[in-house]
Amino acid sequence: MATLHVMQTLHPYLHAMHFALRRLDLNLLLVFDALHRWRSVTAAAEELALSTSAFSHALSRLRTALHDELFLRVGGSMQPTPRAQELADGISQALQLLADRIGDVHEFDPATSEHTFVFAATDFTTYALLPSVVTAVEREAPGVRMRVIPSQSRDVLADLVQGAHFVLGFSDEVSPVPADIERLEAPSDDYVVVARRGHPRLGKRLTLKRYLAEHHVVVRPWRNEASVIDTALAAQGHTRMVAIELPSVMAAPFIVTGTDHLITLPRQAARQLAASAQVVVHEAPFPTPHYIPTAYYQRRHMHLAWHRWMRNRLLSAIAPTIKSA
Repeated sequence: MATLHVMQTLHPYLHAMHFALRRLDLNLLLVFDALHRWRSVTAAAEELALSTSAFSHALSRLRTALHDELFLRVGGSMQPTPRAQELADGISQALQLLADRIGDVHEFDPATSEHTFVFAATDFTTYALLPSVVTAVEREAPGVRMRVIPSQSRDVLADLVQGAHFVLGFSDEVSPVPADIERLEAPSDDYVVVARRGHPRLGKRLTLKRYLAEHHVVVRPWRNEASVIDTALAAQGHTRMVAIELPSVMAAPFIVTGTDHLITLPRQAARQLAASAQVVVHEAPFPTPHYIPTAYYQRRHMHLAWHRWMRNRLLSAIAPTIKSA
């Protein structure tokens, strides 16, 4: 009787929900999700294997069904309206849940699969973690596609909710990880200082006084996030002169080799830079945080065969021993 009462109570709400879905072609939600992620009709249409004309027609139908423009052209991209932004997370999560439940969770043949894996990353973490994974995928799964979308912040969950299967980032001693997030961690790294070869003031041993007196290049992929090095220096009562802030690491080597500016990087990245540029690596003259390259993912995906396959590729790429698999 209690169950019957609950169903009778919920019936009006269930009926309203089903009515809302019945008047909408659910395939149009794929159009919404692709355009929200790509902000480009051409790129979103390509992902869904549609012509741009067919995609635009589907978007028009979706606008009519939801009584909102949803996306407006601003400059060279399609930007979501407030209504679209309000819908985006829910649609992305619903589509991901359907894909996980409807697909065969037990079978994945990399040799024949055309699955698309989505990674959220900064350019630095892409450079640090993906190359060896791409090599393995090319060899084992020639039809598999990998798409990297920009990581929006240190909030790992936000990137995963936006549709990423994995977030390539880093962990440290102070940033908590949400309860439902699993991670693969590479061995801990420390930070070192990189300067151009022949720097006129550094000498063989870099002192803290000299480090603080120089100008510095800082890479800040997330505009509102403080540099971990500046945070560590502040905790020790020091500040440095940041002359240049960059959103990407791409230009940093060219700036450092062409000026007397310093850049403080994880040791492994500095070694790779030293092998290809005219730079010298110095030990940091102060205690630095630990840098741990990390791949994050949601616990609810762990049972899926395609996800397990990619986790194993990542595991082989980032570390011989992993804290969580």
